[in-house]
Amino acid sequence: MRIARYTTGEDPTYGVVENDGGRLVLAEVQGDPLYQPIVFTGVRTPLDDARLLAPVIPRSKVIGIGKNYADHAAEMGGQAPAEPLMFLKPNTSVIGPGDPIVLPRQSQNVHYEGELAVVIRRICKDVPLERVADVIYGYTVANDVTARDLQRSDGQWSRAKGFDTFCPLGPWIVTDLDARDLALTTRRDGETVQDGRTSQMVHDVAALVVHASAAFTLLPGDVILTGTPAGVGQIVAGQRVEVEIEGIGTLSNPVVTRD
Repeated sequence: MRIARYTTGEDPTYGVVENDGGRLVLAEVQGDPLYQPIVFTGVRTPLDDARLLAPVIPRSKVIGIGKNYADHAAEMGGQAPAEPLMFLKPNTSVIGPGDPIVLPRQSQNVHYEGELAVVIRRICKDVPLERVADVIYGYTVANDVTARDLQRSDGQWSRAKGFDTFCPLGPWIVTDLDARDLALTTRRDGETVQDGRTSQMVHDVAALVVHASAAFTLLPGDVILTGTPAGVGQIVAGQRVEVEIEGIGTLSNPVVTRD
């Protein structure tokens, strides 16, 4: 099931993305399906007539995982850590499909990082490996935008990865997906710059949920970014970044400078 958050010019609402004779439509549901069962309202909107929003706005946190692909760790001049390397992004960094990534004045070297994102279903702590599936609501596409120069100069990653607009999510959440071996592709102005598979993660999704929940209580709607494959690079104003993950879809965002 594909769960989208969208607007047609009024308050945001949620819907299930369905194929209706070859065109995609949004079947509206009551409330937030993360917190209540799916109940359809009967309203159906062509996808082309709606504006997709970030499918989830974490009420608590976005947990990032650094250097979780060996080839990316190598291109950054190191090795993948023995344990998952975690950092936090504020929920104010989250934007949706089509929203602009705004380059901050403080950085001269902002990079894209295409990633698989995990959305947490319910409050949980110290999740055992065999229960991980019970706490995952679904998966979406993410771009862990990073001010690479500030990441290096600060020595820790909060500012470099936490600017407003630095966490695009979308286009929707897929709830019934086997995420163990999905193709992940990032394109910059149509050119493929990242081409990996989720099976190349050093620490897989289950291990990341176990590790994160051992440190933090996870709340419904929390998001875990699972790391990026090799091929990261700089973005500049006027470009567009597309991150596509097999079985989910494509997240596309333009790049602009701050006025």
